[in-house]
Amino acid sequence: MTNVAAKKAGSVLGGMLLIAGSCIGAGMLGLPIATGPMGFFPSLVMFMVACLFMTSTALLLVEINSWYKRPVNFITMVSDLLGPYGRLFCWILYLFLFYALLVAYIAGSGSHFTNICEQYFSFSIPSWVGSTLFVGLFGALVYLGTLAVDMCNRFLMLAKIVVYLGLLLVGVIYIQPKMLEYVDVKYMPFSLPILIISFGFHNMIPTLSDYLGGDVKRVKKAIITGAVFALLIYLFWQVIVLGSIPIQGENGVISSYLKGQDAAVALNELLGSYWISTFSTFLAFFAILTSFIAQALSLVHFLADGMEVARKGKREPIAICVLALLPPLLFAAIYPQIFYKALNFAGGVCAVILFGMFPALMVWLGRKNQDAVYRVRGGKALLVFIFCFATFIFINQVAETLGHPLFAIPGLS
Repeated sequence: MTNVAAKKAGSVLGGMLLIAGSCIGAGMLGLPIATGPMGFFPSLVMFMVACLFMTSTALLLVEINSWYKRPVNFITMVSDLLGPYGRLFCWILYLFLFYALLVAYIAGSGSHFTNICEQYFSFSIPSWVGSTLFVGLFGALVYLGTLAVDMCNRFLMLAKIVVYLGLLLVGVIYIQPKMLEYVDVKYMPFSLPILIISFGFHNMIPTLSDYLGGDVKRVKKAIITGAVFALLIYLFWQVIVLGSIPIQGENGVISSYLKGQDAAVALNELLGSYWISTFSTFLAFFAILTSFIAQALSLVHFLADGMEVARKGKREPIAICVLALLPPLLFAAIYPQIFYKALNFAGGVCAVILFGMFPALMVWLGRKNQDAVYRVRGGKALLVFIFCFATFIFINQVAETLGHPLFAIPGLS
């Protein structure tokens, strides 16, 4: 790449933040509760495993993307390498992934919207009403289109960073180091699905490659540093929560998991600190909101493209917005404790196939016919390992969804 082209391309720092921002969202709220039963140090191991796995599959997609001389999306790569059936399967999984994530975010919004009303406006509403108000208010923002979402998201991201830093500063005084020594390794397999989705940024890779001018070395650097940055953010949050909330007890980690409550709700109920309560409540709200509007807009565009419905002006088609938001709202209202189950399904079924099995299979089929512009190290052994590891997560999640988990743990499964 010429120096002129390099100057026109985006920065690695910008690419790193793009990757980290794609990872860090509402799923972060559930991580300490979903991984907490195993203890901090086993969870540290599982975080690293998930980060390494997802970074490896992302680099496989970088290799695939380098085979093209033009910008392409994930659907195009799957279609070219796995054929029309692979394309159809990819579309179905994308649809399931978007809907599962929206169900999780809407279900999580209900308790936080209700909590804000009780704490700051002194009136109580059912969680389903909170979810409905949340979708009605911010679904209207999605209807206004990409520009409105982008402008609002900038403010929300800044607010999320401020309250996250505030929560870290205040939360440090509540940490009890002894609580971080707890270990129970039998819970480790349960954490993988939600960890997988928490390091999911793979649909951004074609965009990232185009942003960085097609320079593979810079794309790799942005992906690796972005994933590590997200890992560090998650681990700081783990220390605060698992150092403050006991595993057992009425408001403990396992109890919160069974009730479908995220870490912010658990901190509020256990510590009773005004500042912890304020920072954690608004961190949860901003995290869910930024994830919700991004995924809702993506689903609207996905459905509009698939159904060939054109926009009128800058606004999104209202019928498509209703189709995108009403089904997950109804599902979340009927089953408000579905936050973790929806995230687990999204990670253990949809994301693990799309961003685990598919990249390994596509590289296996396409590598022999392509020039080696860039090749991920590890050869076929790495591809086999990635595919088998992804298959294990998938089978376990399907078995758990059907009520017959491979790792049945009384009191949690």
